[in-house]
Amino acid sequence: MLVSELKKTIREIPDFPKPGVGYKDLTTLFRNPLAFVSAMDRMVDRYHGEKIDLVAGIDARGFSLASVLAYRLDLGLVLVRKAGKLPAAVEAESYQLEYGQATLEVHRDSVEPGQRVLVVDDLLATGGTAAAACRIFERLGAVVEGCGFLVELDYLNGRDQLPPDRVFSLIHFEE
Repeated sequence: MLVSELKKTIREIPDFPKPGVGYKDLTTLFRNPLAFVSAMDRMVDRYHGEKIDLVAGIDARGFSLASVLAYRLDLGLVLVRKAGKLPAAVEAESYQLEYGQATLEVHRDSVEPGQRVLVVDDLLATGGTAAAACRIFERLGAVVEGCGFLVELDYLNGRDQLPPDRVFSLIHFEE
């Protein structure tokens, strides 16, 4: 499928989670087998041959994308979880949301110093979540090789919080 066709499979829910917000519901793309396979094939093609050791998926929808990428690229998978979900020693980072604050955690032994990590999530909005994940991996001594997203909301300027030359988004929404 063309990227323009993939974009059409995404449902917009007006006024969610608050008035004035047009929520991009990616579950409609995920449930469409042709769209999901096409989107994942394109993301795999983008990262095939890159120097990456691990794919890190951000809780929760990022897990779906990161799992496919790790499997198809024959790489390890790291789960970046919301606070309180991991049982072993963690490295944590708090960050601001549009409507509050949140914390992400990663097991401290999930990466080794010098390992190259690709951080993956479903959607890049303001960039706070992905930036927090990157800071965790950098503190643990890993190298963040890139940040990959299925969708980017360009009008929220989230890539400004990330290394712009290392951000890839398959589908873009200008407004």
